[in-house]
Amino acid sequence: MVIAGAEPFILPAGRTGVLLLHGFTGVTAELRLLGEALAGGGCTVLAPRLAGHGTSPEDMARMGAEDWLDSARDGYALLSGITDRVVVCGHSMGGLLALLLAVEKPVLGAILLAAPIFIAQEQGVEHLPPREYCEGVYVPKPRRKLKNVPEGVNDTYRKMPLLCVHELLTLVKRAREAVPRVTVPALILQGLQDHTASPESAIYLEKYLGSNEKRLVWLEGAGHMIPVADGREHVFKEALEFLGKLNGTN
Repeated sequence: MVIAGAEPFILPAGRTGVLLLHGFTGVTAELRLLGEALAGGGCTVLAPRLAGHGTSPEDMARMGAEDWLDSARDGYALLSGITDRVVVCGHSMGGLLALLLAVEKPVLGAILLAAPIFIAQEQGVEHLPPREYCEGVYVPKPRRKLKNVPEGVNDTYRKMPLLCVHELLTLVKRAREAVPRVTVPALILQGLQDHTASPESAIYLEKYLGSNEKRLVWLEGAGHMIPVADGREHVFKEALEFLGKLNGTN
């Protein structure tokens, strides 16, 4: 059963589609407010639920990088069928998926929110046991409660399968290798106090993206959950301005 707030959602509005991709162990509700802002700006928004997310950690343990990418591909196929052009927008792991789709599919642009090209040292991934020791092993995934957020944002998994951390690292490697091949306009947003996606990630993206048009926006005082945390209105504003330029309305 899908938990409340983890369901996919679509907000029909205009001929430009924005594919919103959530993060590792996350839910679509984390992107709901951003989606509403973008739909209010005239874009049709689709947020698919990534495979193994929003149900149970045991369900997630059966999924991996290719399953999550397939979920993003399915979302792209649906959205491209009802709009004239698609912009990919991903938060955290969703940003990695957005990068890979930007190489694989015709997209108008990419919005990357705290994409972990490098995972922050605080996460301790260097201590991850070898894959063969991770079968059936789960570890706690604490996260502070956020205020004034949609239903489901504070109901994400409280434990994560270690096998899926290996899959996440696979996705990180694939996305990092794909960065120079991304040639569409890109907007990079990064919190300076992010302890999940190292801020070094944004510097790398700005330097190595193959795009002629790319902009990095630093969010002072912001952590990892920039689509729903305090200061999110700045994220919405930057995304709307970026989309306006892509559509020739700014």
